[in-house]
Amino acid sequence: MSVDGKDEAGREADPEDETRADVEAIGRELKMWREAAGLRPAELGKALGYGENLIYKIERGARIPRPEFLDKADDVLGAGGKIAAMKKDVERARYPKKVRDLEKLEAKAVEIGAYGNHNINGLLQTEEHSRALYDMRRPAYSDDEVERHVTARMARQKIFERQPLTTLTFVQEEVTLRRPLGGKKVKRRQLERLLEIGQLRNVEIQVMPTDREDHAGMSGELQLLKLRNGTALGHREGQLSSHMISDPKEFRILELRYGIIRSQALPPRESQAFIEKVLAET
Repeated sequence: MSVDGKDEAGREADPEDETRADVEAIGRELKMWREAAGLRPAELGKALGYGENLIYKIERGARIPRPEFLDKADDVLGAGGKIAAMKKDVERARYPKKVRDLEKLEAKAVEIGAYGNHNINGLLQTEEHSRALYDMRRPAYSDDEVERHVTARMARQKIFERQPLTTLTFVQEEVTLRRPLGGKKVKRRQLERLLEIGQLRNVEIQVMPTDREDHAGMSGELQLLKLRNGTALGHREGQLSSHMISDPKEFRILELRYGIIRSQALPPRESQAFIEKVLAET
């Protein structure tokens, strides 16, 4: 238990996040149940195994509670499932805002194309691979931040099950297949996952071999999204920022570039064989 409110029962809420109102409403509801039970914040914190300061923060909407916190509070306060039911309201709020924004766009997409030159695309990552990436971030993430990012990334992969099917194409640099991030076991499972996803009828995965002498993707990774309403968007991820491209002229440049990248990469069937070869060597 922490006495300074810095335990891992929740994370700080972004005051400019559009989900802040939901978080504040949950805090008010929790406070109402606590007062109805005749408990002071310190008493509830002790019963739950958390610090008094954390209870104050959650009740005023400054901290987003974790699902297990709400489960414990429901039990201690005898809410009969009403507090635990609020987990659905905080689930999306716990994801980083830029991830939620991207997920919303992906949910509306009929076609997505992505070129990755440094990492395996997030939609293709296993949970173990994703966790290894966030574990090695510098400055280091807290355990809660790692869990939040991994959970959000895994949630985006619902796109493979969405109906009607979204057309998905990926080009991965050879080096992203060969880096043993997380260790040999994690690498093997990641390669197996690529082979599994590559078998889906709406997915094409291509590999860009390192020995290519002509390469249109040297400006970095990119992602293209074509939405149901006809809107076309580009997305680029930087070291410290994420940039969405909506200007039609700039999108056409990225679309042309991605088309050339795909033409320079190995075809999907040869790419599957290439991934199998790397897996056999691992």
